[in-house]
Amino acid sequence: MKPISVFVCSMLFCIQSFAQQISVSFPDSLLSTPFSGSILFYLSKTAKEPRLASSLLDNAPCIRMDVENVHPGETVLLKSGFTYPVPMHDLEQGDYIIQVVWDRNLGGQFIGQSPGNLYSAPQRITIRRESTQFVKIVADKIIPAYSFRETEYMKEFKVPSALLGGFHHTPYSLNAAVRLPKEYYTDPKRRFPVKFVVFGYTGNYHYFSGYPNPMEPIDTIPCIGVYLDGNCPSGHSVYANSDNNGPWSDALIKEFIPQLEKQYRCNGARFLYGHSSGGWTVLWLQTQYPDQFTACWSSSPDPVDFHSFMKIDMYAHENMFYDKDSTLRPLGTIAGQVPWIYMRNAYQMEDVINRGEQMHSFDAVFGPKGADGIPLRIVDTKTGEIDKTVFNHWKQYDITAYLLQHWEEIGGKLNGKIRITVGNQDNFLLNYPVRLMEEKMKKLHADLEFAYYPGDHFTVQTQQWLREGNTFLERRYIEWLQHKK
Repeated sequence: MKPISVFVCSMLFCIQSFAQQISVSFPDSLLSTPFSGSILFYLSKTAKEPRLASSLLDNAPCIRMDVENVHPGETVLLKSGFTYPVPMHDLEQGDYIIQVVWDRNLGGQFIGQSPGNLYSAPQRITIRRESTQFVKIVADKIIPAYSFRETEYMKEFKVPSALLGGFHHTPYSLNAAVRLPKEYYTDPKRRFPVKFVVFGYTGNYHYFSGYPNPMEPIDTIPCIGVYLDGNCPSGHSVYANSDNNGPWSDALIKEFIPQLEKQYRCNGARFLYGHSSGGWTVLWLQTQYPDQFTACWSSSPDPVDFHSFMKIDMYAHENMFYDKDSTLRPLGTIAGQVPWIYMRNAYQMEDVINRGEQMHSFDAVFGPKGADGIPLRIVDTKTGEIDKTVFNHWKQYDITAYLLQHWEEIGGKLNGKIRITVGNQDNFLLNYPVRLMEEKMKKLHADLEFAYYPGDHFTVQTQQWLREGNTFLERRYIEWLQHKK
């Protein structure tokens, strides 16, 4: 961008029944075109940089203000905004760290970390009802684009997607990190099986930037590792075709994999592994495309049976926030027992942080698109009432229901190919839908492996868990080789 003189576009946020005023601005050297979108105010008493804190775990106050066509140098007065957890004038008094982000929504997942967004340095603010403090915040920084440093074994791989680009009317690509085994260089004529690894929610293939080590084998089998990145502006795509995110499955199968196998020495065996949202992803891909993948290890997947969506029976249209005795329903727990975040909190927080978060991510994948182009929400965030019409659209993503309906035609292609593992104390109650699925698949005499381990969502990954999972994949590879002969 050609250097130009700095002007300041200022915004005043006047708090009803509250003495403080907050002025936010940005220099036109960062953005010379009009801004339309959301401005997020992140507050925290503990996080040094609130925009980077986990909204789900930190559960800190936040404010969103939506504006249209704000020109550089233009002053806009805003008198209200969306707030969580309470209106600003009811916010607990005291010292906070505040940070402001102008969301340009250029493709990144989390607003506070999306490349291209403007943001301010964190600064301290003291909230007092009797104070007439005026706080001036300048968003004089821009979140840089991601960069990836390749090594001998770790390569960045981007495949332009005409399918997703056509859906979103903008250039789009499927991105991944490819990790090569040491045998890729020591045995230059050899071809290898591919292990596709799908990150869970918040995961990012850039974590492997600069990583020096070769790919670990599948037990004793050298393989090429492909770390798929399912992040998108609405959250996690889970590589499912959806009304809101577009044809992610089709793009993977028809565009990404053919290009991968053209560029790297792959032998045709394709394995899937993922944890959490990645666990749901790989189970979805294996069941939807049984001929495309050799085997799947799904670890602690997001709900695989909507009769137990965080223990809520969605088919009975129970209230998402309140149990029958009016107690709050948990979203996250300690060891599957003690709640530390509730469904109501998560949904109401996401009314403010309006994209990229977990519950809205489910809406974007499972739900229909509204007339305004925004995913229709499964729940009324004031009452917790489940929208039955929206849930009718969700049903097509109930993996257990899909298997029950189609087992006669696809069962022969899936028997022996699927392993599902989960901790008995899963923090997000994901062990319950897995057990429901196992009960129903046993009635069909389906040959699917289910294994339960001590531990929660984060501690389940023990050496035994890893060893037994890799043994399963190795057995499937040996069988694949035998059938190939």
